[in-house]
Amino acid sequence: MRAHEAGALHGDIGHRGPAWLRPPADVNALVPQLWPRQVERGADGALTVAGLDVRELAAGYGTPAYVLDEDDLRSRARDFRDAFPDVDVYYAGKAFLCRAVVRMIAEEGLYLDVCSGGELATALSAGMPPERIGFHGNNKSVAELTRALDAGVGRIILDSFTEIDRLTALARERGVRPGVLIRVTVGVEAHTHEFIATAHEDQKFGFSLAGGAAAAAAFTVIDEGVLDLRGLHSHIGSQIFDTSGFEVSARRVLALQAQIRDARGVELPELDLGGGFGIAYTTQDDPSTPAELAKRLRKIVDSECAAENLAVPHLSIEPGRAIVGPAVFTLYEVGTVKDVDGLRTYVSVDGGMSDNIRTALYDASYSATLAGRASTAEPLLARVVGKHCESGDIVVKDEFLPADVRPGDLVAVPGTGAYCRSMASNYNHVPRPPVVAVRDGRARLIVRRETEEDLLALDVG
Repeated sequence: MRAHEAGALHGDIGHRGPAWLRPPADVNALVPQLWPRQVERGADGALTVAGLDVRELAAGYGTPAYVLDEDDLRSRARDFRDAFPDVDVYYAGKAFLCRAVVRMIAEEGLYLDVCSGGELATALSAGMPPERIGFHGNNKSVAELTRALDAGVGRIILDSFTEIDRLTALARERGVRPGVLIRVTVGVEAHTHEFIATAHEDQKFGFSLAGGAAAAAAFTVIDEGVLDLRGLHSHIGSQIFDTSGFEVSARRVLALQAQIRDARGVELPELDLGGGFGIAYTTQDDPSTPAELAKRLRKIVDSECAAENLAVPHLSIEPGRAIVGPAVFTLYEVGTVKDVDGLRTYVSVDGGMSDNIRTALYDASYSATLAGRASTAEPLLARVVGKHCESGDIVVKDEFLPADVRPGDLVAVPGTGAYCRSMASNYNHVPRPPVVAVRDGRARLIVRRETEEDLLALDVG
């Protein structure tokens, strides 16, 4: 059965891809907003990044590999710092964290947000000033809170009444007064995937605004007098393009600020609007620039503060994906190419859901391109899949690749800096890939490839 016949029988789902996807005029063309700023095609069609040929990177470091354009990451960090000059910009470390990235972020003048003991340990071991660290998490342990207090972490974001009691007891024992924020669940339904929307009522994070828990938490901290309540925090989700959710969130959080002022005579000096700013994974994504975000968010806060007769608080934001996401692409080698009865062509690569779980977990969309050469073949709508023993092991659901794609080809997938390496696993006992940073024509390993020996070292049976 040919492709057009299969399409008629199967309702045009599948092999033609989503309605917006159309064959490109040039299958070798790169869409700039999807790639690190220093990626281009060389004269022979191979991709280069920061002056380095991806074939050399594959030969030197193997595949799959995450390739990080250091200048691109630093530039995006500076873009946020410059667009928000009087705002504390916290890099959300959960997107991707290693010691080299901590140092880059610190050198560019940003703060750092962590949400586990391991992320805190990484930040401190890389020399991040503890006063520039914020500590998130819905279930921080006594050991984690103790370490944060002993290190002098700048702020701790409170997430439950249990945590208020726990931190108050620890701070009283040590005779310290840590700065804290209260995370408020504002009831905003962000236009994003259910699993990464974090401000609706029915989820695990924060204190409910509608139910009165957020106000009660603030009153508890103020009345106890042990913790230094600096302000409120709201985070509505991830991969968000529309600022209307931030407007609703700011309005509700600042109304709570006014309620606290009226009830306790305390006007909290800080407000954290969270992060979740979206990036381009496909040509359908149209993210705002940091300058555009800054303009809109300032207007929202100024307007709402005026309405509540509040002084404009010192703001902070938490971009993670928007800084590291576009700065990285993953380099794979093709192992097999399989045409399934004209229904679909599967291009299998040497990685998969162990190095990028987002397609399977969130139904995320990605792009891909032939990376090691140019091609004059017609475009072929393909599905890029991994090597794991799962039908859902999909890297790129639908992408046009040259019809002559073959085993041994290199394929690159952009936009993999956020939540790919940080959520990577050893499923099927596959070692996790390395992270290779490139800059000024040089490459360096910042996270080495795992080995089978690493996996077996943990197996003590």
